[in-house]
Amino acid sequence: MSFEVAADAYGRFMGRYSEPLATQFAGLAPGGRALDVGCGTGALTGELVVRLGSGNVAAADPSEAFVAAARARFPGVDIRRAAAEALPFAGGEFDAALAQLVVHFMADPVAGLREMARVTRPDGVVAACVWDHAGGGGPLATFWTAALQLDPAAHDESGLAGAREGHLAELFAAAGLRDVEETSLTVRTAFAGFDDWWEPFTLGVGPAGDYVRGLDTAARDALRARCATLLPPHGPIEITASAWTASGRVA
Repeated sequence: MSFEVAADAYGRFMGRYSEPLATQFAGLAPGGRALDVGCGTGALTGELVVRLGSGNVAAADPSEAFVAAARARFPGVDIRRAAAEALPFAGGEFDAALAQLVVHFMADPVAGLREMARVTRPDGVVAACVWDHAGGGGPLATFWTAALQLDPAAHDESGLAGAREGHLAELFAAAGLRDVEETSLTVRTAFAGFDDWWEPFTLGVGPAGDYVRGLDTAARDALRARCATLLPPHGPIEITASAWTASGRVA
């Protein structure tokens, strides 16, 4: 899957959902210093800056393009290029480490969460959220429903880490976090019409973008047409999306 894409492409594809999600998710940071793991273009970073100040926020992401975009948006924030499993920060450096829409794309989710715990002080907070892809509550549910109707062998995102109820909590426990709690957050996003909703899927972002790019013209047109049958035919479209959220304390 590809996240080495232009920051604008990611923003058009997922930013409409991740930014309102960040306003809720950032509330799990208790104060002090916070690290945004897998910051992308900075949806959560921005919320943390508003709440804590740029000097109290750091971030990391493995994508060179995303790191450059986030640094340009937040020049006062320490933003480094790194994967979650190998964070370039000292042990116990932060009061909280948060990962928004990242755990399901980590090469090793438990190792990534352990790294988040390592850089967080004892009794500090580690938190993560993942779209409810397995329960059909994620923002891409309509797309994957249409894809699977046409191609039952399509690999949707339902099997990704943390995408089903209870799995984030299991991963947190496996990483050694205590007092783990799991809940859900919901956002609503409006689109002007079907074309506004469909166009971001053609930008090659993430598993859905990779899937669309792998189709020939006829198959892509068929998928677009099938998606259109599952959404309102005229006027604005509103998508409701839910994410599983887990938080725990560092031992």
